[in-house]
Amino acid sequence: MRVLLDTNIIIHREASKVLNKDIGLLFYWLDKLHFEKCIHPLTVEEIQGYQDPNVVNTMEIKLANYYILKTISQECQAIELIRQNDKSKNDTIDTSILKEVYSGRIDFLISEDRGIHRKAKALGISEKVFGIDAFLEKVVAENPELRDYNVLSVRKEYFGNIDIDDDFFTSFKQDYKAFSEWFQKKSDAPSYICRTDGLIKAFLYVKVEYKNEVYSDIEPALPPKKRLKVGTFKVASNGYKLGERFLKIIFDNALTLGVEEIYLTIFDNRDDQKRLINLMEEWGFSYWGIKKTENGEEKVYLRDFSKTPNTSHPKLSFPFLSKKVTKYLVSIYPEYHTDLFPDSRLNNESPDTYIENEPYRNAIKKVFISRSRNRGLKPGDIILFYRTGGNYAGVVSTIGVVENIILDIRDENHFIELCRKRSVFNDEELKRHWNFRPYDRPFVVNFLYIDSLPTPKVNLDRLRKLNIIQDAPRGFEPIENAKFVQILNEARANGSYFID
Repeated sequence: MRVLLDTNIIIHREASKVLNKDIGLLFYWLDKLHFEKCIHPLTVEEIQGYQDPNVVNTMEIKLANYYILKTISQECQAIELIRQNDKSKNDTIDTSILKEVYSGRIDFLISEDRGIHRKAKALGISEKVFGIDAFLEKVVAENPELRDYNVLSVRKEYFGNIDIDDDFFTSFKQDYKAFSEWFQKKSDAPSYICRTDGLIKAFLYVKVEYKNEVYSDIEPALPPKKRLKVGTFKVASNGYKLGERFLKIIFDNALTLGVEEIYLTIFDNRDDQKRLINLMEEWGFSYWGIKKTENGEEKVYLRDFSKTPNTSHPKLSFPFLSKKVTKYLVSIYPEYHTDLFPDSRLNNESPDTYIENEPYRNAIKKVFISRSRNRGLKPGDIILFYRTGGNYAGVVSTIGVVENIILDIRDENHFIELCRKRSVFNDEELKRHWNFRPYDRPFVVNFLYIDSLPTPKVNLDRLRKLNIIQDAPRGFEPIENAKFVQILNEARANGSYFID
């Protein structure tokens, strides 16, 4: 397999000063899977154009570790159409790099450039163009037998119990002059942390700010509101969707504390920062302005949290749900249930069995595979998941919201690509699902995990006595709004999610 590496990947990998430690894990997997690491001749030209001759000489020596493409593919109509919107030399180079993927000469392209990803989508080759994190997710999912480390659960931990000298915090020390002093003063403050083999891979600190907070260093000034500030947030790439897991923690805190907005300030100098910004934007954060400090100008990103459901795009208003949608009850077998919903485990299931060492466990966005006769689910529809198990072990456990459904699945490979990173099944199991009944192929429901219902959960025996259902649902079964409300009341569900 041949993978083409964009210029930004090469620069970060071979720079004398490591700017992005995630690059090391990326190259670990490229070498382990024996990918041929290729670079475009235009990448070489870009590097040779650097003003510092010492940097050029050093980089040219290191380029010997890569295969430089000897020929380039011919222009075609699709590429020429993309070129019509190129406005700079960099745009032209990006299109030329993508051309090698579009032509089929290259299997994959890895780039952190958002412009390249937009062009790839327009060319219909986005499944072959990856950012670092997305590529790591791909190889981790496809090669479970090659993983040699475990991702531990997210823990709530006091600052004072965390080693500030861990390499994870180096970038913070570089960005913020007084970071070490600030960190020490927070010794009794709680944070959220995730470690892999003893090394920190993700860290989050949030705090509440009230209407009297002064924002004189932010332009334009933020109006008075109760807010949750994402004070310190970083996630290293590792292919396990830790970013989504930590986003869920942010939203859970915001909901519990009853804030009107969430915001964070962040530099955009490094790829990991840009990747985090992309993730936040995907989940409804938008650029507000700048914050001027002694460390420089940070960008400010704001997320409305005023309980206005967006049924067309549920991620943008997550976790709020509209009551004016169709509600469904759907069964999920016990052997899959707690793998997909570790927070919904029953009292007799050990939490140690369900450590978040699979991407789908950490993800907010998950995949459900179904052959239900009811295929009319729409974005924004609410799903109640029923864990099968009979009269007493069968329980309503989890709330989700439909993001979209995919019915027009081309073939087995397409099905596997759609499901592998966010469902509980490995590739072989997905193949069996696809081929189980060739005359009745499964479809895919992309949904967002909202919440786990409290324990003890409402079981089938109680549901029967209330005349809500008599048997476990088969496929996606619509339920009346009155019965839906009855289930929520019996389950003592958090009513804060439901609006209208």
